[in-house]
Amino acid sequence: MTAALPVAARRPSRRARTTALVLVAVLPLLLALAGPLIAPHTVDTPVTAPFATSGDGALLGGDQLGRDVLSRVLHGGTLLIAGALLVAVVTTACATLIGCLAVLRPVLGRVVERSADVAILLPPLLGIMLIALAWPGGGRWAVIAAAIVLGTPYAVRVVAAAASPLATAGYVEAALVRGESTAYIALREILPNLRATVLTLFGLRFVEAVYVISMAGFLQIGPQPPASDWSLMVRENASGILLNPWAVIAPSLAIALLAITVNLVTLSLAPGTTAKAVTRS
Repeated sequence: MTAALPVAARRPSRRARTTALVLVAVLPLLLALAGPLIAPHTVDTPVTAPFATSGDGALLGGDQLGRDVLSRVLHGGTLLIAGALLVAVVTTACATLIGCLAVLRPVLGRVVERSADVAILLPPLLGIMLIALAWPGGGRWAVIAAAIVLGTPYAVRVVAAAASPLATAGYVEAALVRGESTAYIALREILPNLRATVLTLFGLRFVEAVYVISMAGFLQIGPQPPASDWSLMVRENASGILLNPWAVIAPSLAIALLAITVNLVTLSLAPGTTAKAVTRS
């Protein structure tokens, strides 16, 4: 008889689980980005009857105008991912820089804290609508700008909270004694020790941006018909959900799958305590 393997040996390592989750997340991302290249039909050409069921050249049936649902789903994720990625990069970069500087300059830290308190009092939906309506021409760029403006104060508080214990560390005090500049200490002494926090924050800001942009699209604040957008598809085809459910279910599943997989990968790449702290914030 072979000896039983130890429990630790039978459990998959954290690196193996992380690798598996990354591969799972990459697949929907690649599918969404490469969707326009593999779509069987163009996004604006009717190929079947309105709200027709699956079949007759339309694997998921037709939408309210008879356009191929599958083709529109494959086309609808590229701009959403690009917008969410832009929001996540800008928000995380600004929050990281300001948060690291805030713990070294108490006056800036108090300003950041008060700004975040004001942002918390503003309902996100109201803030998005105000910025989008005030933006010349509105559209997707207005929603992206709103997501960055409203998301940065929260992200700054997360980074500042994680960097606060590091500001009193011995190597930071040594750098201060040497006369190093604030920017040098923030970028060379504090930032390298916040990699897990920044990575987790980036992933969560990406997921939040997906939801914000999708919500704006559903409310027709961002992309407008006849654009191929997942959230816009849900709104446009809601009236025919009983005739062809896939016209609503397919784009809804695409949004959920994108957000869930990226969120799981983000939480798996950082230590559990860091992920929990960022999630709560």
